[in-house]
Amino acid sequence: MVLSHEGEAWRSAGQAARWTTERVLDLAPDEQSRAAGRALGSEDAWSGAGRGGPGVAWGVCADGGAGPHHTAVDTNIPYYRCSCSHEEAPCRHVLGLLILLGSEAPVLEGPPEPPPWAARWFADRRRPAVTGTTSEPAAAGEPAGRAAARRADRRAERITGGAQELEQRLIDLLRGGLAAADRPDYALWEETAARMVDAQAPGLAGRVRDLGSVPASGPGWPARLLEQCALLHLLDSAWLGRDRLPGPLAATVRTRVGLTVPAEGPAVRDRWLVLAQYDVPDGRIVTRRVWLHGRQSGRTALLLSYGAPGRAPAQALPVGAVIDAEVTPHPGGGRLRAELGQRFGEPVVTAAPPPGGTTADAVAAYGHALRDDPWLDAWPVTLCDVIPAPSGDGWQLVGAADGSAVPIAPSALSRPGLWKLVALSGGHPLTVFGECGHRGFDPLAAWCPEGSDDPEVSAAVALA
Repeated sequence: MVLSHEGEAWRSAGQAARWTTERVLDLAPDEQSRAAGRALGSEDAWSGAGRGGPGVAWGVCADGGAGPHHTAVDTNIPYYRCSCSHEEAPCRHVLGLLILLGSEAPVLEGPPEPPPWAARWFADRRRPAVTGTTSEPAAAGEPAGRAAARRADRRAERITGGAQELEQRLIDLLRGGLAAADRPDYALWEETAARMVDAQAPGLAGRVRDLGSVPASGPGWPARLLEQCALLHLLDSAWLGRDRLPGPLAATVRTRVGLTVPAEGPAVRDRWLVLAQYDVPDGRIVTRRVWLHGRQSGRTALLLSYGAPGRAPAQALPVGAVIDAEVTPHPGGGRLRAELGQRFGEPVVTAAPPPGGTTADAVAAYGHALRDDPWLDAWPVTLCDVIPAPSGDGWQLVGAADGSAVPIAPSALSRPGLWKLVALSGGHPLTVFGECGHRGFDPLAAWCPEGSDDPEVSAAVALA
């Protein structure tokens, strides 16, 4: 069971989901609360904090000059309460405390008994949960699921309004010409992104902000800007016509505009090879991406985890290890993203690389994936028997058998991993896993040439 807006329960099949930062921020009633809650998920913002058992925590939040605010949560009922006067529910203090609870922050390792104020609140926690006042209470006797459906409908309406406004702004941009977008004082992008945040469509807001960096990307930027505008128009149109889309594509569109789609369906148990693991900064939050390959199923899965400010994500798996575990996929095009479930036994290190193909196969796989998700930047692939070789100002991976090649993505050229790859190869073919997209191939891990007698280089080498 996880907590929903207004203290209602979101029930999930089987075991309760872990409180990741992403799940906590999904509870935010608006983008402002989301940003503020993320900022308060730091140990420095709390004092007198403690944890009374699984899913139960309390603390006093300074919150700058606005505090202190007393906050308590119990995710088992669920229940939350805060002494602040904010109308949104849950408030930013509740969100921050839930982030600390999910990250098992040391600040919660206080006395196991709650202070008197928290003890009084917990004594009343079987009553309806409150945080200040609730802006949109459920009607008397209304089931929790129906209230949640009302909120989902209202958010969909806001996103639809934002998508319609974005369409008009794209039309105005093209009618006026792209040359104006190169002016230093051009403010359309930030203004439009702010409107998408107001519409509760963070995915659209992020893509609009990305447009702002295109005019500074060098020669040929007008063509790249037009391409990105076309993809944004396609996403707008897909959202407005989502009722007519196939189920998997509709799920992809919901994810791309910023709606979280939970994992669903039967879990897949397999012996999963850890292909790669790397962290991506996202403001103050760190996103960890872990790629897995199922030895029996042949599936590729992506695990995402998030770290609160100042803390690395808790989920860590060694590259080159094999874990016996269950994963549950998320819906959407490609069904790559998954949640890691029950694990059986300890990881086992292996020297065997995953199966792969040629560079031509990799490009074809990315093209095939674009049919299910036209906004996909890259697709996970494994290349067999390729040799890193210089090409002009960059590098490429050349197939030893057929001579076909794929350029290495510019983002990878400045990483030390490129020189690890060159040194590991030594001019000989090897197996490389990475992400292949329209910018090229981003190598993330490599396996030494077959027949190596050195056991220290027979396992995977992380390149990210």
